[in-house]
Amino acid sequence: MPLVRSVTAAGAVAATTLATMLTTGAAPASAAPNYQMPFTCGYTATAATFDGHNPANSVDFQKSGITGDPVLASAGGTVSVVGDEGGTSYGKWIEIDHGGGHTTRYAHLSAQEVSKGQKVSLGTRIGKAGATGGVTGPHLHYEQRQSGTATRVTLDGKAVTYPGKTEFTSKNSCDGGSGNPHTPQEVCGSGYSVINKHALGKAGTVYLLYNAGNGKNCVTTLKQSSLDKKSPASAFLEVEGSTRATDSGDFTYYAGPVSKAAAGQCVKWGGSVGSEKFTSPFEHCD
Repeated sequence: MPLVRSVTAAGAVAATTLATMLTTGAAPASAAPNYQMPFTCGYTATAATFDGHNPANSVDFQKSGITGDPVLASAGGTVSVVGDEGGTSYGKWIEIDHGGGHTTRYAHLSAQEVSKGQKVSLGTRIGKAGATGGVTGPHLHYEQRQSGTATRVTLDGKAVTYPGKTEFTSKNSCDGGSGNPHTPQEVCGSGYSVINKHALGKAGTVYLLYNAGNGKNCVTTLKQSSLDKKSPASAFLEVEGSTRATDSGDFTYYAGPVSKAAAGQCVKWGGSVGSEKFTSPFEHCD
């Protein structure tokens, strides 16, 4: 019987909401984005929740050695806050407005890599995890909000346990189901994580990856059209002050990998599929 009562109550609420909308003209709340884990593809961390957390529905992502790991936008939107509370509260933090009253917050960052008003896509690198603000150890504090209120977190359709610990492996910045059987990490090799990407219309996506173990960047362009058929594509990487390296030709699935040592140096990167092209400015200088 509890299930029947729950369904009945839900129906009553829905009817009341509909009646209110009809009499007031109010629009229904937009659905929340399909939020992804705010880390690079394949990254595994524990989403920890506990009694007394402020706000109650926030999540602390925990992982040994998390300091300095890239933090990504968990959905597309506009950066609404780039704040710094010093040694208290959030410390260095970022808020992204996803529209429809939906926002996400990322706190205790060691670095912020976006500016207020900047448009970001799902998977855009926005900063690095750290231990700024009022913390006892490094982690990423994360919130999903609706109309200013923190809600229970769901990632890639999977709900976080409250209270408790849930292990997640990120699907953020992976290929996105284009049908290409390869991933950027597979192309570039073990130890590489996606730190930026740019869509080439519907033709493909060019990815910039980094390997903290060897200090190298890697670029690959994955096709999303004319799969199984050889067609023009390219990928390039240029470390500031050195010669550009390019892989260009007719490829079935991807161009690249192109890799160079670039620790602490600015890089220019990009690629093409057919007539769709992208070239970045010099960036990612740390």
